[in-house]
Amino acid sequence: MFATLSEKFQKLFSSLAGNKKLTEDNISSSVREMRLALLDADVSYNVVSKLIHRVQEKAIGEKLIKSIKPREQFIKIVHEELIRIMGIEEKELNLVKRPALIMMCGLQGSGKTTHTAKLGYFLKNKEKKVLLVGCDLQRPAAIEQLKKIAEENCLDVFSEGSTPLNVAKNAYQKAIREKYDVLIVDTAGRLHINEELMTELYQIRKELPFSEVLFIANATTGQDAIKTAFKFDKKIQITGSILSMLDGDARAGAAISIKEITQKPILFEGIGEKIEDLQVFNPSSMADRILGRGDIINLVRRAEKSVDEKKAHELKKKIKKASFTFEDYLKQMQMIQKMGSMKSLLRMVPGMSSMVKNVELPEKEMNKTKAMITSMTLEEKRQEVELIHNRRLRIAKGSGCKLDDVNKLIKGFKRIKQLLKHMPKKGFMPDMQKMMGGL
Repeated sequence: MFATLSEKFQKLFSSLAGNKKLTEDNISSSVREMRLALLDADVSYNVVSKLIHRVQEKAIGEKLIKSIKPREQFIKIVHEELIRIMGIEEKELNLVKRPALIMMCGLQGSGKTTHTAKLGYFLKNKEKKVLLVGCDLQRPAAIEQLKKIAEENCLDVFSEGSTPLNVAKNAYQKAIREKYDVLIVDTAGRLHINEELMTELYQIRKELPFSEVLFIANATTGQDAIKTAFKFDKKIQITGSILSMLDGDARAGAAISIKEITQKPILFEGIGEKIEDLQVFNPSSMADRILGRGDIINLVRRAEKSVDEKKAHELKKKIKKASFTFEDYLKQMQMIQKMGSMKSLLRMVPGMSSMVKNVELPEKEMNKTKAMITSMTLEEKRQEVELIHNRRLRIAKGSGCKLDDVNKLIKGFKRIKQLLKHMPKKGFMPDMQKMMGGL
């Protein structure tokens, strides 16, 4: 995500490394490069001009702190201004009313239907009773798609009615009767904006008491998403937006520009194809990613969501007592894999995003290790019996691996136990230690 822009920012910052202080000349040169990089990333011209003006004004007026290098000071200014233009802080959904009504709108192909289901799943995990509503009667496949995703994830769907407005009204009455907390309405989309679509959306918006009207902005389309969001806002008054398809070849235009242009916050971002791949939009996290500084905010959130603190504490005690077993090793790997692929996790670590493409990632090795440990008996996993030659042969056969692989696993495991036993209590990144189960 934003790889080209991040690389340009890194190159720009590197050019400041040799400077002893920030001067009008090196600031002017840096902001000129910034302007070109942002325009190339399809950020709105007006937004670029405003951002550049703020950075230049702040950098020239900044008093140099002796303990901070000019390069770091300039990065700090750029980071702060990116956050400012994208919204400063996280915004929560307005769910005060019950049922709270949320309209999802946008063009066809923006990910509107999948994000309706994703938002429903997100709120369900927040202990909300959610009803999804299929109002896209022009495209029957949209309703079938919504029903399929909902069924797979135990979400309720309603789509009964002769017109989109009729469906929405019927769903609202059902939500009141059956005491749903949230109603999420998936509306129709088109390949482009037309009067028929906007009239349909306007009628639904006018007739029902929506708490939120969220525009789904396809991040791969850059400024086109911004222009469309602006038109939707003028017609039906959106309350916020969701950035979709940030896992692909996303352009920074939508992320940086949409809040400034619409004056409505970004609430969520879609980061993958899975139902759980929806996260709260955090301006500071996004600024970090744009500048190639990783994403510690969401890395820690994944850890908190995926790691069972009680199990992590038990594991820590076992390590201290040198009683760490193959069974514990397997649990540890499963905890890490719950957080996502190794590639996605490494991208979130500061300094690693640009190196991931050159790193040989151990996904296959981890799966092979899991297969070998799973093929052990309970006594073998707990190291209550010695893994003699015959046992090793059986494990190799049961896991589809070679005897050499099993021997390497056992030898490597002994080294890991020694390493963990002597690992210091505190490292340079406590949050990463927490992510790894307190190791």
